[in-house]
Amino acid sequence: MKPLEGIRVLEVAMYGFVPSAGAVLAEWGADVVKIEHSVTGDPQRGLRQVGRMRVEGDPNPNVEHANRGKRSIGLDMGSDEGREVLLELARRSDVFLTSFLPQARTKFGIDVDDIRAVNPSIVYARGSALGPRGIESNRGGYDMTAFWARGGIAATITPPGVEGMIAPPGPAFGDTISGTNLAGGVAAALFKRERTGETSVVDVSLLGSGLWAMGHGIALSLHLDDHMVAPVPGAHGAVTNPLSGLYATSDDRYLSFVMLQPAKFWADVCRHIDRPELVDDPRFANAEQIAANTEAAVAILREVIGQRTLAEWTERFATLAGPWAPVQDSLQVSDDAQIRANEYIVKAGELELVANPVQFDLTPAEIGPAPEFAAQTEEVLLELGLDWDRIIALKTAGAVT
Repeated sequence: MKPLEGIRVLEVAMYGFVPSAGAVLAEWGADVVKIEHSVTGDPQRGLRQVGRMRVEGDPNPNVEHANRGKRSIGLDMGSDEGREVLLELARRSDVFLTSFLPQARTKFGIDVDDIRAVNPSIVYARGSALGPRGIESNRGGYDMTAFWARGGIAATITPPGVEGMIAPPGPAFGDTISGTNLAGGVAAALFKRERTGETSVVDVSLLGSGLWAMGHGIALSLHLDDHMVAPVPGAHGAVTNPLSGLYATSDDRYLSFVMLQPAKFWADVCRHIDRPELVDDPRFANAEQIAANTEAAVAILREVIGQRTLAEWTERFATLAGPWAPVQDSLQVSDDAQIRANEYIVKAGELELVANPVQFDLTPAEIGPAPEFAAQTEEVLLELGLDWDRIIALKTAGAVT
C-alpha cells in the first residue's frame, strides 16, 4: 500500500510548480483530480518549444512531467454551476492544492475561508512566487525570476566576467524542486491532522525554495559578510586539495572528484591510476604537504587521467574508496547503470520520466501518464453522484467539458 492511498487531492493549478507537487502526491498514492479551464485547459499543454527542443504531437513531456498519474476535469469555475461542482469536489477532498494568486482566489471564491466553509478539515496548500506575506505577495512569477534570479542562485553560479547570468540548466528546474517541497509540506500537514485533528494552511514559494537551496552558502555569506563567487570555468576547484575538482578524460568527458580528506584517499587514488610510487612521494606525505603541493598533484592527475576514456576510468574506479562521479548531461544520465538499477527513470505510458526522489520500502515509483484534457470529467462527476441528465446539462451550459 502506498503511503497516501485513500487521500483525495483537488488541484486548481497551472504550469509547472504546483502541478509538480500534485504529481508527487499522486506517485505517493493520492487520487489527484486536476481542475482545468473548460476551454483552454492548463496553459502548459501549449508548451511545445523549449530552447532548441520542439515536441510534435503527443505525448508531450512538457505536460507529462508535472501531471503524471492525475485525473483531469474541464470546469468553468466562473459559472455558478461550475463553482457548485468545484465546492462539491472540495467537500470530498483531503487537500486543496492551488497556484492561484490572492486576487484570483477571491474572484473565483476558492480562498481558504471559501473552501473551509464546505470542508473545515481540508488541508489548504498554496504555491506562490514570492510568499504569502509582504507587499509583493500578490505578484506572480516563474522559477526563472523568483527561484533562480531572486533566490541568489544565478548570481552565485555565474562566473566573474560573464555578462548577465547563467540560465537554469533546464525547464522547470526551480518548479520541480519547489513542488517537491510543497508535496512534503502537504504530507506533514496530513500527518498533523491524523495525530491532532487540526488542519493547516501550507505555503511554499519559489523564492523560499531558491533560498533554501542556497541556504548553506547564504549562511556563510551572512556570517562572513562576503559574497560567494563562482569558480572560474575550467579551473581545478579546491586550491588546497587535488582530490576535489574536475579532470578531463581522453574522450573529452570529465570526472568529478570530491574527496574532502585528501590524505585519507591519496594512496588509494595512486594505486587506481597505476602510480603507486606517488604514495611515498614526500610532497604528498600528509594533509599539510598535499595542500602545499596541490598544483603539482593536479598536474600529475590531469596527465594520467587524460590518457584513458571515461568508460575505462569508470571500470577502474569501481573499487575506488573516495567519492567521485562522471559529469553527465540530461541524455547521458539515461545510460547510467546506477540510475537504472534504482529505477530513478521509469516508463510512464509511452514516455520515460524521472520518478520523484522518494521511495518507500525499496519500491520504485509507479508512474501513470498525464491525463488528456478533461478526460475524466464524466468519471469524476459520476463519483459525485450526478446522473447523466445532469452531466449533459452541465456540458450544454459550458460549466464542464
